[in-house]
Amino acid sequence: DGRVLVAGGGASGAALASTELYDPGSGSWTDVGDMSAPRQHNTATLLLDGRVLFAGGLTTVGDPFASAELYNPGSGD
Repeated sequence: DGRVLVAGGGASGAALASTELYDPGSGSWTDVGDMSAPRQHNTATLLLDGRVLFAGGLTTVGDPFASAELYNPGSGD
């Protein structure tokens, strides 16, 4: 629908767990909750059913993250 999902990343070297939606039409950001753990340099893949798969990445201390989780835009989880 044109909105952009932003999840994880790093701020001053610390991994983030935050997940937000950006609506370019209104120029607004909406907090949609946190991932189960902070991660940076992770991948985000849009699945055919509309959910988003977050996989891998690094922890705050730079260790590889060997896990994945799903974001469901229908329920906001």
